[in-house]
Amino acid sequence: QVQLVESGGGLVQAGGSLRLSCAASGRSFSLYAVAWFRQAPGKEREFVAAISWSGGRAFADSVKGRFTISRDNAKNTVYLQMNSLRPEDTAVYYCAAGSRGPGVGAHFYDYWGQGTQVTVSS
Repeated sequence: QVQLVESGGGLVQAGGSLRLSCAASGRSFSLYAVAWFRQAPGKEREFVAAISWSGGRAFADSVKGRFTISRDNAKNTVYLQMNSLRPEDTAVYYCAAGSRGPGVGAHFYDYWGQGTQVTVSS
C-alpha cells in the first residue's frame, strides 16, 4: 500500500513558477512510476507528466518545455516544477503511482493523492 500527499500548490501570477511535491509512504516506492494529472473545473482529469522508476519521462504537449518532473527516491518524493505558468494551468493537481506505468492513462496508476490546488491569475 502506498499513500501519497501533494503539497506546493497555491496562487501565482501568469508567468510565475511553482514546485509541487508528492511525498509517498510505503514500501517499494522507488519501483513505481509516478505521474501528475490535473483537473480543471468542469473538465475531465488529464495527464500532465510522468516519470518511470528508472527516470524516463513523458509530458503532455501542453506543458512541454515549461514543466519538468523529477524524483528523489531517497526521500520518497516526486517533484513537478512548473514554469511560465498560464491561466489555463489552473486546476487541482493530483499525484499518482503505479507499478504498470508510466503511461498517460489513469488506469496505469493504483494509488492517488488528494490533490493540491494551483491557481494562475492573469
